Amino acid sequence: MPAIVGPIKIVSVGGGVINFGDSFYLSPKSSSKTSAGSGAFNTGDFINTNSGLNATNTLDPDAVDQVMSANA
Repeated sequence: MPAIVGPIKIVSVGGGVINFGDSFYLSPKSSSKTSAGSGAFNTGDFINTNSGLNATNTLDPDAVDQVMSANA
């Protein structure tokens, strides 16, 4: 059954799904990329990380890492 939707003004969307009218299947998509050095994502109460000299290579020579297209 079709839905009639009146005038709409969206100022900002910081994530999530906006649905207008009837919907059968919603498939929100997102992708991200993170670079961090050794010992960067350690969690816990008492952490002692001795990583010495390290370097994180953030150079990304390829054009696309994760293609996001289509709806299903």
